[in-house]
Amino acid sequence: MTQEKKMTLTTKVIMGMGLGIAVGLIINLLGLNAGNFIGDNIVNGLFASIGMMFVTALKMLVVPLVFFSLISGVMGIGDIGSLGKVGAKSFALYLLTTAIAITVAITLAVLSGIGEGVNLPTVTAFTVKEAPSLSSVLINIIPSNIINAMAEGKMLQIIFFSILTGISILMVGKKAEPMAELIEIANEVMMKMVNIVMAAAPYAVFALLAKAIANLGLDLLADLAGYVVVLIIALMLHLFVTLMGILKIFSGMSPFIFLKKMRETQVFAFSTSSSNATIPVTLRAVTERLGVSNSVASFTVPFGATINMDGTAIMQGVATVFIANAYGVELGMTGYLTVILMSVLASIGTAGVPGVGLIMLSMVFTQVGLPVEGIGLILGVDRLLDMIRTAVNVSGDAAVSVIVAKSESKMDERIYNDPEAGILTDENLGIDEAAEQELAEVVQETHDKS
Repeated sequence: MTQEKKMTLTTKVIMGMGLGIAVGLIINLLGLNAGNFIGDNIVNGLFASIGMMFVTALKMLVVPLVFFSLISGVMGIGDIGSLGKVGAKSFALYLLTTAIAITVAITLAVLSGIGEGVNLPTVTAFTVKEAPSLSSVLINIIPSNIINAMAEGKMLQIIFFSILTGISILMVGKKAEPMAELIEIANEVMMKMVNIVMAAAPYAVFALLAKAIANLGLDLLADLAGYVVVLIIALMLHLFVTLMGILKIFSGMSPFIFLKKMRETQVFAFSTSSSNATIPVTLRAVTERLGVSNSVASFTVPFGATINMDGTAIMQGVATVFIANAYGVELGMTGYLTVILMSVLASIGTAGVPGVGLIMLSMVFTQVGLPVEGIGLILGVDRLLDMIRTAVNVSGDAAVSVIVAKSESKMDERIYNDPEAGILTDENLGIDEAAEQELAEVVQETHDKS
């Protein structure tokens, strides 16, 4: 019992991930993923329900957490000029990492020659999604109805309104102090709620991965082995070389400590395949594990989840070379430069749009003259690869948060360098035995009085 209490949440989540992958593979190899009791009731019933409940719980926290945390962050900065610097630095770093990501991806894909000699199917199913114009995206940053924006999870609109609210509270001054205090309390409550939801994480991660691997299997990976391997290598290079290099150069902080403390968040991102759903976990890790001030993290994390497209940009670069080689189309240097420019611009223009990866890829294909139906070739493996892309994306969000916080002197290096800082165990999840006993006594006392 004592040993279990000492086990950290990160360890439990990684165990859940390993078991989930193993169970999923066994079910898939035995052909039990559909049309039988295990497939219909366990994989697509129990596992699907547990996983979806957890993801839905995380999504439930996103809007109130971003809203209260960002307002609290703006008030914490206390200076509109400093807020502008944080925004400008974050935006520039996100664009820089995206540009580097797709450049490395295209270079690696061209050198490997993936797609050459691939036997293409005669029919591929893919429906082109219309990409919004940059002007419409900029206009839509301002919400006409903030309640509707919150209900639909439109992150840029929520960020805009939250920043405006925080600035207004600062301008009102002393009269708004009660409201400011209430928002600070609400922010603390939301962070505690994140801890409560995370108590179920090991079981949810197991269920999510068991279901995904059971249904996907490894057959699809074998059919597109060259594309899959090059894409994974490009993603790993970006995470371990590019992002960690930028982190070390611009902040001087240890990449090894960063990667160790981000493991838990990366597993969450891998399991959910959603940067937005992972916002509560990323925000907690960045502030409590890495020591970034909430005044910075509350802006950089949701902003990064919305516009940071490193993983998607890498997928675009590798997919473009793969499809071009498969169809025998010579893009040349001009074509590759166009892909790089389009990807960087599209990361802004399609921010927060559902199916953003496919929208951006169809835009790139159209621009360089590749058949858009070629996207249908890679759709089968995209779900699994999207899990890895999301883990890379949230790592980029956290790295930029550390860099910006360090440059603004809004970071506690003692927390960053403390291996025990922010670790969640059963004792500090807010659900320990002492708290349960105290709650039971209060309930019993209330019952006796009534």
